This record gives sequence, structure tokens and C-alpha cells, in this order.
Amino acid sequence: MEDCIFCKIIKGEIPSNKVYEDEEILAFRDINPVAPVHILVIPKKHLNSVLDLNKEDEILVGKIYTIINKIAKEENIDKTGFRVVVNCGEDGGQEVKHLHFHIIGGKKLGTKICE
Repeated sequence: MEDCIFCKIIKGEIPSNKVYEDEEILAFRDINPVAPVHILVIPKKHLNSVLDLNKEDEILVGKIYTIINKIAKEENIDKTGFRVVVNCGEDGGQEVKHLHFHIIGGKKLGTKICE
């Protein structure tokens, strides 16, 4: 999508602090982190949200979780714990209409998922 900020990051039109990239997936540090480790993992294929996923995307989503595992270990949050968050839609807090997974950790997180 032309106006999607994440698509522009994927194309290199907007800089990012990348932590992982391959032909299908990009991971980069959030510019407004809520914890010491706050990384966004996105498919390079534009999908608005989890509601756009279909059967053909099952392998991609599985690969994203494998990459999340790898990043958690590299960031040394695998032993202490972290959270993976996927927001969906306006009421779900999704600000960018491109499917993305937040890896949040590096500190003790609260027990409540929402405010």
C-alpha cells in the first residue's frame, strides 16, 4: 500500500533500526518503546490485520513466531519473559493498518493486558 508507513519501511523509504530481515519478514525497534525491549515484527506482504489472514498465510505466521523466538533469545528476554501483542482494529488499539507483532520485555510487565 502506498500510504502504509510499514510498507515504506520495508521499501527503505523510511529508516528503521532493524534487528532481523529476510525475504518475507522484517523486525525493527519501535520508535516509541513501552519497555527496554520493544520490537515490531511484520510480514513484508501487506495485510491490514489478523482478519486478513487466510489458509495460505499459516506458514508465514508460524515463521513469524519462530523469528520472535530467535529475537527473544538474542535480546536476552527468553529466560525472564516477555509479551507478544497483536492489536486488531481501532478498539483493539491498532494504530498502523499493517499486521504487526509487538515483542515487549526487558522489565517486569504488569498482570493486566489492557488499561
